[in-house]
Amino acid sequence: MRDEFGDGPAQALVRSHVLGALDNRTAEEALEAGVPPRQVWQALVKDLDVPESRWWGRDEPSSKRRK
Repeated sequence: MRDEFGDGPAQALVRSHVLGALDNRTAEEALEAGVPPRQVWQALVKDLDVPESRWWGRDEPSSKRRK
C-alpha cells in the first residue's frame, strides 16, 4: 500500500475507501472480517484504476521469478 499510494494516503484509503467488490466494506473492515489480503489488494487496485503493471509492487510475481 505504501509503495503505491504513500504512507499517509495508504492509511486513509484502508480506513475510508468503500469497495463494492468487498460487500461495501473498507479494506480494514474486510481484513477484520477474514477476507484474504490478496483479495483486498486486488479489489483496491482495480477500484482505484492502478495500472496492472504496478499490482505486484516492487517485486515481480513469484511465477515470473522462477524462470
